[in-house]
Amino acid sequence: MTEPLRTELDPEVTDVIADIESAGVPEWSAMSVESARRVEDEVFSGGDPPEVEFVRELAIPGPDGSAGDRTPEIPIRVYRHADPGGDADPAPVLVYYHGGGWVLGTLDSIDGVCRRLARRGECVVVSVDYRLAPEHPFPAAVDDADAALRWVADHAASFGGDPERLAVGGTSAGGNLAAVTALRARDARRDSERDDPPAVARQFLFYPITDYAFDTDSYAENADGPLLTEADMRWFWDRYLRSDVDGANPYASPLRAPDLSGLPPATVVTCGFDPLRDEGVAYAERLAAAGVEVRHDHHPDQPHGFLSTAASVAAADAALDEIGAELRSL
Repeated sequence: MTEPLRTELDPEVTDVIADIESAGVPEWSAMSVESARRVEDEVFSGGDPPEVEFVRELAIPGPDGSAGDRTPEIPIRVYRHADPGGDADPAPVLVYYHGGGWVLGTLDSIDGVCRRLARRGECVVVSVDYRLAPEHPFPAAVDDADAALRWVADHAASFGGDPERLAVGGTSAGGNLAAVTALRARDARRDSERDDPPAVARQFLFYPITDYAFDTDSYAENADGPLLTEADMRWFWDRYLRSDVDGANPYASPLRAPDLSGLPPATVVTCGFDPLRDEGVAYAERLAAAGVEVRHDHHPDQPHGFLSTAASVAAADAALDEIGAELRSL
C-alpha cells in the first residue's frame, strides 16, 4: 500500500469513543460471557435506525448433523427497501454475518448497518443469527453460515431477491465467516463428489478476522484499542476454538488457506486503529496475488467497528455509500 497504515484518529470517531467510554463499558475480556452479551445488547443495540419498507423475522433449518439429524433452527432477519410483492425487478442479495468475536452479537446489534446496506445497495439483506461460542465452538458458526447461504440461494425469490446475484458479507468475526463461507463454497465446487454449492458473486469483508495469530505490527500498535484490544481478541479466540489445532484450520483462519484462487471478487475494508488491520491487509494482498479481483478500502484514521458509527462519522457514512454502489452493480 502507498498510503500510511495509521494516521491520527478521526476527531468525529474520537467523540463516539468518548461517549462509549462514558457509558462505563469495560473491555470484553474483563467480563463474563453473560455480562458481555448483556452490555453489548444495552450499548450497541437500539437507537434510531433508518427505515426500510420490508423487514421479516424468520427461522430456517440448521445444518445437517454428523448423524444426519438437524441442528437447531437459525434465526434470520430479511431487509429490503422495496416491497418484494410489487413490480420491482429481483434485487441483489447479501447474506450478512454480524461481528462479536463469535461470542457476542445479535440481529439487533447489526440492525442499523443492515438497514443502511439494504437502502443504499437497493438490495435484499439477510442477517444471520448463527450459533455462538463457547456453547457452540468452532465449527458451529461456520456450519450455520454455510447453511444460511444455501437456504437463501434456494429461497431468495420468495422475498424479491435474485439468486444469480448473491453475495456474502460481515464485520469482524462476521467478516471471517463471510470469507470462510466463500472459501468453503469454492472447495465444494471443486469436489466433484459433493453437491453443487451456491455461486457467490462477491464477498464483503469488513475488518475481518483472518488468522489465529497475535504477532503483527497492528496488534502491537493497537493492543489497547480503541474499541477492540489484543486481550479481547485472545478472549474471543479462546472461547471459539476447541483447541489450538483448530486455529490452523483454514475455515477458522482463512489467511492460512494454501490456495485462494477461484474465490469471488472481494471488497476488503481495513482500519488503521485496529488490531486486525494487518491480517485484513494481508488477506486482501493474498487474494489479489491469487488472481482475485479486490477493492481494498483502507481507513488509516478509523478504529475497528467504524461502519457502525455511520450516523455520526462522515467517513463511515461515505464508506457505506461506496459499498452500496457495489451492491447495486452485482
